Amino acid sequence: MKTIRLTMSQALVRHLAALRVEVTTADGRTEIQPYCGGAFAIFGHGNVAGLGEALYEQRAVLPTWRAHNEQGMALAAVAYAKANFRQRILAVSTSIGPGATNLVTAAAVAHVNRISMLLLPGDTFATRAPDPVLQQIESFGQGDLSANDCFRPVTRYFDRITRPEQILTALPRAIQVMTDPANCGPVCLALPQDVQAEAFDCPESFLQPEVIRWRRPPADAGELARAIALLKTSRRPLIVAGGGVLYSQAWDALRAFADTHGVPVVESHGGKSALAWDHPLNLGAIGVDGVQVANGMARQADVVLAVGTRLQDFTTGSHALFAQARLLSLNVQPYDAGKWSGASLVADARLGLQALSAGLSDGAGWSADAGWTAQAREQAAAGQAWIQQITTAAPQPGVLPYDAEVIGAVRDSLDDAGGDSGTKDIVVCAAGTLPAELHKLWRARAPGGYHMEYGYSCMGYEIAGGLGAKIGAPEREVIVMVGDGSYMMMNSELASSVLLGRKLIVVVLDNRGYGCIERLQRASGVPGFNNMLDDCTAEAGERSTLDFAMHARSMGADAVHVGSVAELKAAMVRARAASKTQVIVIDTTHHRTSPGGCWWEVAIPEVSSRPDVDAAHGRYVDGKQGQRL
Repeated sequence: MKTIRLTMSQALVRHLAALRVEVTTADGRTEIQPYCGGAFAIFGHGNVAGLGEALYEQRAVLPTWRAHNEQGMALAAVAYAKANFRQRILAVSTSIGPGATNLVTAAAVAHVNRISMLLLPGDTFATRAPDPVLQQIESFGQGDLSANDCFRPVTRYFDRITRPEQILTALPRAIQVMTDPANCGPVCLALPQDVQAEAFDCPESFLQPEVIRWRRPPADAGELARAIALLKTSRRPLIVAGGGVLYSQAWDALRAFADTHGVPVVESHGGKSALAWDHPLNLGAIGVDGVQVANGMARQADVVLAVGTRLQDFTTGSHALFAQARLLSLNVQPYDAGKWSGASLVADARLGLQALSAGLSDGAGWSADAGWTAQAREQAAAGQAWIQQITTAAPQPGVLPYDAEVIGAVRDSLDDAGGDSGTKDIVVCAAGTLPAELHKLWRARAPGGYHMEYGYSCMGYEIAGGLGAKIGAPEREVIVMVGDGSYMMMNSELASSVLLGRKLIVVVLDNRGYGCIERLQRASGVPGFNNMLDDCTAEAGERSTLDFAMHARSMGADAVHVGSVAELKAAMVRARAASKTQVIVIDTTHHRTSPGGCWWEVAIPEVSSRPDVDAAHGRYVDGKQGQRL
């Protein structure tokens, strides 16, 4: 066996730089590409000397990018993998201490959303000779504990490399987890700073890894037969398309299934864009932030085929929206396929849909009732007409616009710019009112055009996520839509987008506070407080006068504050033609939202001195009566 003398860090980075993956492009072609597209790093005393030297050596084949916040760069890595339908990853490196713990929230985002990311935080000395070192967490009861143990519950695989030779097994195991379609998620290799710099005899074969080829688990014959039998009993079936449809690149199989069998489709946040917005059987967004036509059909369905979805409470209306229907879950992950005592079909989404369709087509063939399919087509058309109406409504004099009108202007600006009806746009968002409005109203034509982090609903994801999406899909226009609250939580990667030459269009909707939660607060019977900025001025404080356009310009972006929806649309046309990051700020109101939705379980106090709270608790109790048990 031939070996080469390398440090642990050099071996790790050279393996990553050499690793290739067979990917399927959006147009169906197969290509061999680097599995790791690069590394984000903020250097400190726990990683600059060891891993930093190794990254420098391989910078021509494995680029390293500087960020401004550890959480931000890790969120960018999450978005990069999502934009590549989980086929490629980024690595993220930090120093020990606060640099490492700043990654924990991003790791949780990746874990919840089943997104792969390689975390490489520095760690304290394996020898313990200089303990306690700067930034070291000391446990009085566990000598082997460090800050990096925080990653254990929010990663799929965790390892601490205490000898350089351990990288030979730890790194392939980590990659195996990240490329497992059922168990993929973030992994963490904690790297003690002395071990990073220690040399060993590395086998040359480790530096020549085999090409990764994705596994597509087929359905078990028995489960498939039972699933087909269940669907054949259905007269009013409904498909809930989840993120697994996109990650499996099963959009053609989904469309073919719907067309062949006359089954309407509704979309979770994760599954939106898997079926073109104007497909005649696409009813649109389902759930708490869904549209009326989709939720209305869901209440009538007798069988729900949930494809690649975690069945989160927003999708299911806290398991009350379609509780009357029998549930069939097609999912590559048995944990998700077996939820809520439904029938399970554990398989890759594409292969599963194709196998179901083939089985349903045997003999005379099976389709939904013709009346149900016709009703779905009528409802889908009505839903699209409604979306067009509310997103293009004439402005009301003296009234601030709300999210629907902003979404319409952003969407239609592409037509004014001579675009292609949105096939190249990626809209990125994460938290607040905007996800609900975008879920209902955004028109996603091409797969991946709707990029929402709503598994963890992480405020601050938006701009960092936009940067990661742009690195992952540089040929597409990335539009970040963000509220003022999320902008304030994390905006530093706006400067990174300028520094790295990755143009974003950022639309900031300023409603002066946490408008979404203030509405929920009032609906729960409590007067609004501690949410809107004007309600939060302390006795010795001053009214907030934030100027987001000025702030964005200070970080290198071109920025403008517009006074109307018409001005926004014109600014969007200019932004599309620009070559560097653009920020457009518009004042909006949180008092208006688009109709739709369904019941959502938010616990209300059983006793209160406020009659409004008592009334809200009564509505809460009534809502629970319809939950699936």
